Amino acid sequence: MLVLSLLLMGGSTFCIGLLPGYPTWGVAAPLLLVTLRVIQGFGVGGEWGAAALMAVEHAPPNRLGFYGSWPQMGVPSGMLVANLAFLALSHSISDHAFRTWGWRVPFLASAVLIVLGLVIRLRVGESPVFRAMKAEGRIERRPLVAVLRTQPKNVLRAAGMRFAENSTFYIHTTFVLTYGTTVLTLKRDDLLIGVIITAALGLVSLPLWGRLSDRVGRRPVMIFGAALLAALSWPFFWALDSGSLPIIYLVTILCINIGNHAVYAPQPAYFAELFEPEVRYSGASIGSQAASVFAGGLSPLIATALLEAGGGYHLIALYMTAMSLITVCAALISPDPYRQSLKRTSAPSGRNARPSESSTELSHG
Repeated sequence: MLVLSLLLMGGSTFCIGLLPGYPTWGVAAPLLLVTLRVIQGFGVGGEWGAAALMAVEHAPPNRLGFYGSWPQMGVPSGMLVANLAFLALSHSISDHAFRTWGWRVPFLASAVLIVLGLVIRLRVGESPVFRAMKAEGRIERRPLVAVLRTQPKNVLRAAGMRFAENSTFYIHTTFVLTYGTTVLTLKRDDLLIGVIITAALGLVSLPLWGRLSDRVGRRPVMIFGAALLAALSWPFFWALDSGSLPIIYLVTILCINIGNHAVYAPQPAYFAELFEPEVRYSGASIGSQAASVFAGGLSPLIATALLEAGGGYHLIALYMTAMSLITVCAALISPDPYRQSLKRTSAPSGRNARPSESSTELSHG
């Protein structure tokens, strides 16, 4: 699945760089672009769950959060490389050249990442958890149906726990470029630098939050991050309105590297702990990608519509607060396997019920 998802994602990305423009193919050009983007979506739908669970299921029992946070660094590292590539190209060639052919270069250069990814993934073996299930004949043939039949509430909980970081992330990194340049007349490159700074810091903040979740639990870390995102909804726009780049960068770091990443880093470990091994891949993936559709995918459109509805940024800030509170509530009503594991560990031998199957399987790593 890791190889298939890489080929879907990488192949469609490379093909975007080959697309003829509208003057050549007419309406077929944008239709093909959307089709390739849809293929990318299928790729990432399988990519995240597989990568996250491979990391968690290979992890030592006391470092599930830390190991699980490493696949999460794909987002900031991808943002960092992509934005630096486009900034370098846009400043090294003329605007006409960039619009004509320069924008294609990063897409075509992604072929290098495809080859590198294939070399790595073809050398990775199945996780100890999967091998144990296969040896015992416990492979679920219809995991999608099984997880929706047996654990629908956990699928919804997983989706809800992504609403805060997924919805606000696209406002902090995508919508802000439109709002800052059109409403506040800030320079686009200045705002992009802020995004690049947070992406670079994310390579440090994500594993730190993951490690903290191993010490104090997944749920407290995620609730803290979501609550902070809610509290920063209005201050984020106050910082933008100030026009001061140091203040804008500082608040953006608080929003993304502290608030957002506190929610994002523990997710692989938490979602793995929520589901039994036979349906873990499907459950974590469906919950995660459902949030990507209804929270992240729609948030820039909703933010734009709220801005056009009048009242400035206040409705957008209210929307961000609501999305963050959904995550707080989802975390509060979710089981806490981390705490249950601590209780079992500290309890006298033979007095407690045996550990849940999911926790036992994770400890094989």
